[in-house]
Amino acid sequence: MTEQGGAHPSAHMGAAEHIRTYPFDPSASVSGVGIQIGPMGTEGPWAGGVGLSRRVHRIDFHVLLFFREGPVHHMIDFTEYEVGAGDILWIRPGQVHGFSTSERYVGTALTMQPGFLPRAIVEATGLYRYDRPPLLHPDEAQLAALNASLEQLKREYLDTATLPLSLHTSVLRHSLTAFMLRVAHVSAQAAADECRPQPDTTFSRFRTAVEQGFTTNHSVSAYADELGYSRRTLVRAVRAATGQTPKAFIDRRVILEAKRLLAHTDLPVGRIGVAVGIADSANFSKFFQQHAGVTPAAFRAEQV
Repeated sequence: MTEQGGAHPSAHMGAAEHIRTYPFDPSASVSGVGIQIGPMGTEGPWAGGVGLSRRVHRIDFHVLLFFREGPVHHMIDFTEYEVGAGDILWIRPGQVHGFSTSERYVGTALTMQPGFLPRAIVEATGLYRYDRPPLLHPDEAQLAALNASLEQLKREYLDTATLPLSLHTSVLRHSLTAFMLRVAHVSAQAAADECRPQPDTTFSRFRTAVEQGFTTNHSVSAYADELGYSRRTLVRAVRAATGQTPKAFIDRRVILEAKRLLAHTDLPVGRIGVAVGIADSANFSKFFQQHAGVTPAAFRAEQV
């Protein structure tokens, strides 16, 4: 693990460039593999937990922060979480977040490159379950098992001498899978997901398509056609996975991005509307107020 933790800023095209985005850098990992593990520390880049700026920013990889001390206050998508010793924060790709400027982050940070784990494990562990809470409170037995699993993963991560790189990477994937299954169990309990069906492939594909296209496409029928489903099939799948209609799911993603841009950029309201696919400023203001309960200008003023 280098001191920088593998995080280097990049700018996405369009309005997204106004929120700094940090990609995963495999070259900063031990042996260039798709994960990084290191202490959160109290000085230098790791003071923020993953070597990132303490300013609000976006990531395009997974971050799991395991706290040994607390409380620490951490913002993720406009919600401030108070994290204590033994707690876990799971920040997913695309989420905007910010580190506290006055509190110590003590514990272990795990970052993971999208695509490092196979698709079946991605689904089994809920890596992209944005409906699940980012703050996890494992009980005493769960925490002991997680700590043991994390220590094993650390040992495998740092052991570059006993296996060739291909086998080293395979062992890491297996160790990471075992660890993430434990984390996912805690996450599922936190969200009470045992009582509701897991998202099926239809919803997973829809969620991915929305994430890629919400800035230009707000049409349920267009997504259904793109994915090769009937509108009815898409409605059933999205409702089963989230309890929402597909249109509500799309609108929620649009509003979230609008809030991010209003809070963390100086873009005019009209340009933010354009950035999320609503070119007419009046229509954007009406849409935002309908879903957020305040005008875009009022929301921005509340963030100061």
